Amino acid sequence: ARGFSVAYSYLRLSRRSVMTTICDLPEDVLVELLSLLPARDLLRACRLVCTQWRDVVDLTTLWKRKCQREGFYVQSLDRSVSDWKVFYMLCSLKRNLIKNPCAEENFQHWKLDSNDGDKWKIEDLPGPHGKGMPDPTVHKYFVTSYGPCFKSQLITLQKEGYWNQLMDEKRPEIVVKDWYAARFDCGCRYELSVKLLSEDYIVLEEFQPEPVVIEQWNDAMWREISHTFQNYPPGVRYIWFKHGGQDTQFWAGWYGIRVTNSSITIGPLTL
Repeated sequence: ARGFSVAYSYLRLSRRSVMTTICDLPEDVLVELLSLLPARDLLRACRLVCTQWRDVVDLTTLWKRKCQREGFYVQSLDRSVSDWKVFYMLCSLKRNLIKNPCAEENFQHWKLDSNDGDKWKIEDLPGPHGKGMPDPTVHKYFVTSYGPCFKSQLITLQKEGYWNQLMDEKRPEIVVKDWYAARFDCGCRYELSVKLLSEDYIVLEEFQPEPVVIEQWNDAMWREISHTFQNYPPGVRYIWFKHGGQDTQFWAGWYGIRVTNSSITIGPLTL
């Protein structure tokens, strides 16, 4: 009888331990726990554990909770966000895709497509006969000469974490910004070209505004140019960014257009 009692007690304890596994937790508790994990682990590991975990990982509430945890959420977004998982991914990926935008690493990451006259140079702000940037964190700029000076970067979206299906189906906004200025005692010319390219480097869409010509004896103010690509064709795999120019007085030295703080970011625009 005593043995039966011990076995019965053990069975009850075993059943109790079985009933208190993580799978027996209420859904809202499971959402709270899983929302603490990195997105990569959720999608590549947790989602494959069982049907229940797959369903929880796919819940809108889990990704909305992750957005709340990481500061991507404000209440005004509730009606505008159609897919919280994609919204979270875009927020976590969002950063400047242009490398070395402010000349802190010399010309690293830039391809010097044209380097004429006395060639590209890097100067410290505000520079001769120049003015400071509105952004106090920017300390340097690239400056052109009397011959054409252009430099570019090619951004491979997959290397930056933007997978093909995301770009083709969601087509998140691509925001391009650049800052340019002249020194007040010399005229100059500024040009910008940004192209969205396919896998075969075919141009799917481009932003190429008219060149900006700045007259001599100008205000030397820094100005921002920006453009947002929306509803572009599917198939975008690369972004090509090119800018530069030259001075219009043909003076030896570095009297041409100045550029810095270039950026390319990929959605969402709500942040």
